[in-house]
Amino acid sequence: MLLAALVAGLWGFNFVVIDWGMAGIPPLLFVAVRFVVVSLAAFVVPRPLAGWRTVVGVGLFMSLGQFALLYTSIAWGLQPGVAALLLQAQAVLTIVVAALALRERPTRAQAAGVIVGTLGLGVVALGRGGDAPAVAVVLCLLSALSWAIGNVISRHAGVVAPARRWGALSLTVWSSLVVPVPALALSALVEGPDAIAAGLAAFGWQAALSTLYTAGLCTLVGYAIFNGLLARNRSASVVPWVLLAPVVAMTSAALLLGQIPNTWETVGGLVLVAGVFIANARARVPGAAAGGGQMLPPSSGPASLERRSSSPERSR
Repeated sequence: MLLAALVAGLWGFNFVVIDWGMAGIPPLLFVAVRFVVVSLAAFVVPRPLAGWRTVVGVGLFMSLGQFALLYTSIAWGLQPGVAALLLQAQAVLTIVVAALALRERPTRAQAAGVIVGTLGLGVVALGRGGDAPAVAVVLCLLSALSWAIGNVISRHAGVVAPARRWGALSLTVWSSLVVPVPALALSALVEGPDAIAAGLAAFGWQAALSTLYTAGLCTLVGYAIFNGLLARNRSASVVPWVLLAPVVAMTSAALLLGQIPNTWETVGGLVLVAGVFIANARARVPGAAAGGGQMLPPSSGPASLERRSSSPERSR
């Protein structure tokens, strides 16, 4: 329980660290730097048992799409705590995308979770009160959608790790190799060469610490601990702890950045998290629809359903 809470804390605080480290640095450039660091672990972590098509697809949607949109939404004014809440929509969106793309029929609990989660998103969107630009909210929701598409790609491919102890970390690390070059190209196209030069000049100790935290602690250490917990415990005992991440993000943003969400954002976010919990509460069986056990937060890096394939239940 303490280890699960530690991982949720690392992943939740990550949103504040991103906002803090990105000061003066273009978001797309910051994404490229983060995944250069993550990809270095490919020298140690073995390649997942998946084709390059799957690895590239996961890298484009779970890593590049998710984090490029997330970082940009925060840079454009979305509070880190609210971003953490909105990104939980990836769990319910995964169910929807899997139903459309893979014809996987959701369970009643999953359908109810999608309805409740959508209601929560509507409350957040309608009750922004001008605190965050509408475009930033839309970008964050698109980030959640990109993550959901990546989940379904991994689920459809049935990706497994070369050894159970590596779990989803192998796919996370190897798919990160896809990110740096496209992210840098997007940065040059969208943000411009001058912004890149200025961002590199402004890349000091603050940005370096932020990158080490997001790439090292959140992605590598966080996944190592979380995969170990999943290998030794039932998913139903571990995965719900991830719902602490938005709570940690909102609390740390309020205490350290003075960013306090309004009443509508708080209520809508809680309803969204309740929808995620409902969608996952009864989907802990082998062969459950995609998204049933998917609640890993964006702060950790790609959170594929691959762990279903490498779990003891899936193996049986």
